[in-house]
Order: sequence, then C-alpha cells, then structure tokens
Amino acid sequence: MMIAEVLMSKTLRQILFWTPRILGILFTLFVGMFSLDVFEMGGGFWAILGGFIVHNIPTLILLAALVLGWRWEWVGAIGFFTAGLWFLRMANAGEWGFVLMFVGIPILVAVLFLAGWVWRKKIGG
Repeated sequence: MMIAEVLMSKTLRQILFWTPRILGILFTLFVGMFSLDVFEMGGGFWAILGGFIVHNIPTLILLAALVLGWRWEWVGAIGFFTAGLWFLRMANAGEWGFVLMFVGIPILVAVLFLAGWVWRKKIGG
C-alpha cells in the first residue's frame, strides 16, 4: 500500500468516525431546543416539568442512539434511520423545510454511521 493510500484511508477513517457523531450531537441539541417552549406555556411547576419531560422524549431517544452508535456504529445507523422515518411520519405533506431538516439530517447521520461501520469492516480497523 502506498503512502498516499495510507494517508487517505486514515483521513477517510477520521472523517467517517467524527462526522456522524458531531452531526448527531448537533441534531440532538437542535431537537432538544424545541422542548424549551414549555416554559412559556405557563402553569404550575409539575405541569411544566411534565411537559418538559414529554417534549424531551425524542431528544432522549436520539441521545440513546448517539451514545450506542458511538461504540456500535450499526446501532447508531439504525437509531437515526428510525428517527428519520418517525419524523417523516410526523411531517405534514408539503412542508419541505421540515422534511429536509428533520428527516434529511438523521438519515444523513445514519448513512454516515453505516459508512463508517462498513469502512471499518473493510479495512479491518
């Protein structure tokens, strides 16, 4: 194997390792940000706390997929792909911005996790 191929494989391996994880973190934080609107609704402490917990269920599921995907990339791929399909199910027809943001990003993260897993299997690392 030539030096250029070794460097390319190392660079590609780093890109395929870090990109889905960073995008996954950013997307999970982005989804979690929407749960903060519960504080503007008013109500008592328990109502706000309950609403905050319920609004964070998707965030917690994404966080679990991210944590498990950090170690087992195929689990991250399945988790984020499933999240993308769930968001697609929740989308109304014609809201392309929603679809691109809430479906496209988790599907992209899933594809990157899958590519990292396949790449690692291929090179034996």
